[in-house]
Amino acid sequence: MSAQSPRHRIGDAARLSGVPPANIRYYEREGLLSGHTRAENRYRLYSDEEVHRLRFVRLCRAMDMSLQEVRALLQLDTRTIHADGADHAACATLDEHLQHVRTRLDELRVLERELQALRGRCDGSGGQCHVIEALHQRADAEPVPEPTVAGKRHV
Repeated sequence: MSAQSPRHRIGDAARLSGVPPANIRYYEREGLLSGHTRAENRYRLYSDEEVHRLRFVRLCRAMDMSLQEVRALLQLDTRTIHADGADHAACATLDEHLQHVRTRLDELRVLERELQALRGRCDGSGGQCHVIEALHQRADAEPVPEPTVAGKRHV
């Protein structure tokens, strides 16, 4: 990207990147975006390169990557650094995220079965649906957590 890149106010950067202004401010606070350039009127200004970085962050977040994972990938960006290990580190980050996704999929399959079983409690026969009753039974069966004092378990 050119060094003479035009500057965009936050609303334009949001429109061009698809990232809402509140998220842009949040990403700045989290260190994912350096955009601290300000016009004389104190408006934040963003370069085309920063708008591209916002798109990159949005894409990663759409793939359910954590801010930590996005940060790691941004630090490994081969467009800004030329380290031989950067590609391998990026793959390792993606492998970890892929494992997280697989674990989450397993959890969602279990949830799906539980919801289907719960839905089966309301089969349309009789005058009463038993879904709410089943939820109350499950709530009663939940273990009661031990009391805590200032974040520590009371023993």
